[in-house]
Parts: sequence; C-alpha cells; structure tokens
Amino acid sequence: MHKVWVLKSRNGALEEKLSRELNISSIFAGLLINRGLDTAPACDKFLNCKKSDLHDPFKLKDIKKAAARVKKAIDEGERIMVYGDYDVDGITAVAILVTFLKKQGAKIDWYLPNRLQEGYGLNLEAAKFIKSKKVSLLITVDCGTTDKEEIDFLNARGIDTIIIDHHEIQKECIPSAFALINPLQEGCNYPFKDLSGAGLAYKFVCALSGDPAHKNEDFLDLVALGTVADMVSQVGENRVLTRLGLPRLSNTSRAGLRALMEVAGLNARDIEAEHIGFILGPRINASGRIGSPDIALKLILTEDKAEASELAEVLNQENSFRQRLQEGIFKEAVSKIEGEVNFKDQKILVVWGTDWHPGVIGVVASKLADRFYRPAIVLNVQEDLAKGSGRSIENFHLFNALYSCRGLLKNFGGHEAACGVTMSTSNLEQFRDSINKVALKTLDPKDLIPRIDVDMELPLSSLNKRLIGEMDMLGPFGVGNPQPLFMSGGLKVKDEPSQFGRAGLKMWVTDKTTTCEAVCFNAFDMPAVARELDYVDLVYFPKLKRQSGIHTLKLEIEDIKARRT
Repeated sequence: MHKVWVLKSRNGALEEKLSRELNISSIFAGLLINRGLDTAPACDKFLNCKKSDLHDPFKLKDIKKAAARVKKAIDEGERIMVYGDYDVDGITAVAILVTFLKKQGAKIDWYLPNRLQEGYGLNLEAAKFIKSKKVSLLITVDCGTTDKEEIDFLNARGIDTIIIDHHEIQKECIPSAFALINPLQEGCNYPFKDLSGAGLAYKFVCALSGDPAHKNEDFLDLVALGTVADMVSQVGENRVLTRLGLPRLSNTSRAGLRALMEVAGLNARDIEAEHIGFILGPRINASGRIGSPDIALKLILTEDKAEASELAEVLNQENSFRQRLQEGIFKEAVSKIEGEVNFKDQKILVVWGTDWHPGVIGVVASKLADRFYRPAIVLNVQEDLAKGSGRSIENFHLFNALYSCRGLLKNFGGHEAACGVTMSTSNLEQFRDSINKVALKTLDPKDLIPRIDVDMELPLSSLNKRLIGEMDMLGPFGVGNPQPLFMSGGLKVKDEPSQFGRAGLKMWVTDKTTTCEAVCFNAFDMPAVARELDYVDLVYFPKLKRQSGIHTLKLEIEDIKARRT
C-alpha cells in the first residue's frame, strides 16, 4: 500500500541552542524538538527520568479507602481474591498484588477467567464461584469497570469489591463497588491518565505499604512487562516505570521469567522494550489465547526452577501453535475482504467466520488494520452469538464508535485503539452498516492513507556512532514516543535484494560516501519494488550491528520507494 512520507520541518537555530546547552549533536537536538521538547530542562527531564518523577499514589481517587479496606481484611483474617485479565497486563497485575499480599500475611487466592469459556471481565458464574470460596473481599485488576451486574450480585451477598482498572468508563454502567481506582473516572485528579493495569497494581502496592516514594522496586520488572505489552503510551509516568523496570527485568530473580527468556533464546542481560513486544509478551499471552492463562501466572509466581522450565516450554509450544492458527485465519479474512468488501462504502472492516479461534482474532484484527489501513473488527460466529475484537487506526476512536452502536450489542468494552465486542449473529450485517455510517461521518478519506512521519532527511555519512548512542537515550519507544525515522534518497542498490524468512528483505545500499546493509522484516511487495531500479529512497531507523567485536551501520527499513534517475 502506498504510504505518504511526511517530513517534519526543522528549526536550525533551536537545534544549535539545545546542542550547546546539552552538549549533544544538533541532529539529536532535532529529534528532541520533534517530540515537543524545546527547552533544556524539558529535554533533561525526558532523557534522565528518575523515580522521584513518579506521582504520589494517594492522588488516585478511592485509593486510601481501598487500602484501608485491604488492611482491615488482612488484620481480621478475611479471605481475599484477586481477579484479573488473561493478557500480559492482567497477569502481571495479579502477580504483583498476590505476591505483595502474601508477604503481608493475607489469606489470598486468585482467579483468571478463561478467554474461550468466559470472556473478558467478571461473569456471573465466576461471581458464584467467588461466593462459594467464602471470599469477603474481591480485588479486580485490569477489568471490572463495566461489570455492574456481577458486582451487584456480589454486593447482595456481602462481598466488597475494589476495582483497579484503566479501561474506558461507560457512565451508565459504573458498578457500585466499595472502591473504584481508575484514573479515567470523574473526580479523579491523578495527573497521569494512561497507566497500565500493572502500573495501577504497583501504585496500589505502594499505597498499601504507605510508600508514596515508591520503594517497592522489586515489582518494577513486572510493571515494565505489563506496560510495554499492553501498548499504553511511553510518555510521562509510563516512560519512567519502563525505564526503571527494564534493568530490573534484565536482572530478574524470578525463576519463571528467567526460564522463559532462556527458552526464547534471549540474553537476559540486555532486555529492551522490543523484546517484550515481540518475544516475551506473545509467549505469556499465548496461554490466555490458546489455553489457560493460569499457566503464565504460575510461571511468574513459581520459585521452583524445574517447574519454571517446564511451564516456559509449554508457553513456547503454545505460542508456536498460536502463530499457525493466526496465520490461517488471517489469510481467510484477507480473502473475504478482497472478495466482498466495497472499500468506497466500508471504511471499517467488519469480517466474521465460523471456527475462528477466539484467542487469536484480536491479533488478526491488528494485522488487518495494518494491511488495509482502516479499523478492523474480526468476529467468531458460533450459532446465534458473535464475539470478536477490534483494532483501530490513528484519528478514529473505536470505543466511541461502538458506543454509538450500543443498541445492537450485548456487551462491549475497550478504548480508543482496541475493543472487545459481543452481539447476536442476526445483528452482524446491521452492525457493519451502522458502524460504517459512524465512520463515514468521522473519517476523512485522507485518514485512510497511511502516513509515515519522518524526523529528517540525512546523508548516510551523518549516521555515526555518537548519534546512534544518543538515540538510545530516547527509548523505550511506543505510543507517544515513536522510534525516530530518517530518510535518505537516491541510494544505489549494490546487490540484488534477497528475501529471508516469511517477509524479510535484505540488501546493500550506498550514497557513494557510506555503504551499509539495509533490512526490512515486513517487506510484503518491497522486493519487487527494490528490484525494479538501481536506485531507491529509504525511510529507516539506524542501528549499530556488532559482529566479531566490530560495529557496522545497519538500516532497519520502514518503507522503500524506487527512484528513477
């Protein structure tokens, strides 16, 4: 698909000013300016974030009330259950609370719903099970905000509920919980609104220990894991938590995480955010997608090395199975879309099929949104019920669109970029039409043309060791803090591009001054483009490749265009 390259403007005078004040290169100064950092103090705070930058947890609405209730339960020997979600964020959030509360002497148990049998959040059968376990205090993490009926059921049976969640709030569905800790709720003055479930669980642990200074650093490895995997923003407090947590993850003492790194072939001494996103996160998620999320939680909680190795191997195998399932459904969905969808009238892709594994359709939706660059909702149909997941694109608030169609839905939840939805099979076509009417009013045709924001155009000779070292300080990258991208034009292709893996492309390019390797991991039709002519324009992220003790420049290609010279 054709992508528009948008080259950001440069402010040479400001670049030179920051370069002098911070003793950095002018190119690096330009990257900081592109991220809205235009003063030396702002740049310094961003680059050198520290624990003292974290906000006081007691600024969260209801957190004092919730902490007092938990302490009362511990003191009086009440049975507490922690209820989470089946993804990485939910699993790490549960692990944080269970580990901490056990150390406080709490009578603690945990529950993760089965994605295939129960779906997201609380459900009445789970609520009945909680009652049968003689629980008097339930703590939900990474879910609960929309579970009004289930919490009313628990209230009627004398069970208090504390909700710790970060998902969007539906005003008419706010549960009557004992306490609601969600920075998105009205009346919550917490300065940062985009914490992950794991981040909020960590905040609650700090509140429980009366620790606004965040001394509970042993949990930061799990906070980083949940924060990166859940793809919340990497700015503000999330950036601080991830920056503090990644070194902790690299040196974690948790037997399960170390075993998972080993089976995945990771060097545990140097874990970066991308390792969570592409290697660790998918393996932890695989248990909830394909089987029981309990396996992943047990892996994180275990202190037994033999058990850790066994559980890590199970997750690795389930992830491989997940990949095969996902690829088959993706191909079927693409075939349906290309054969049935009128792209002029349907700005949102709504596609469904029978026997599409519910555990992987969210990933399929994400791949479809990337492939066709329009929001995608993928549903699995079983008899009279359709359940699915959606992923959005920039400039389209998926949750709000679903809210506009709520009369057709049995259940829904999520946020701007992703959602979960359940409806009657008989409503599928009407839902597709209705949500596309919403999109026709809110999505401009130019919103459906993928764009690449390019930081600046550079000659390859500018990509030196100093600049790439400076760029390392910008990470971790993610929403709100994208990986910096450069453009170099008129590069001569030195050899015939070769393909590797399923969609990889590798070639050597030169601008007559500098010659280096360029690779792309999601090339699709790029090899044909690259072979067409001898010269190309590239948008890329530069890295230093270390081999036999020698550092050489390597370009990771984001997009490629043939240049006619």
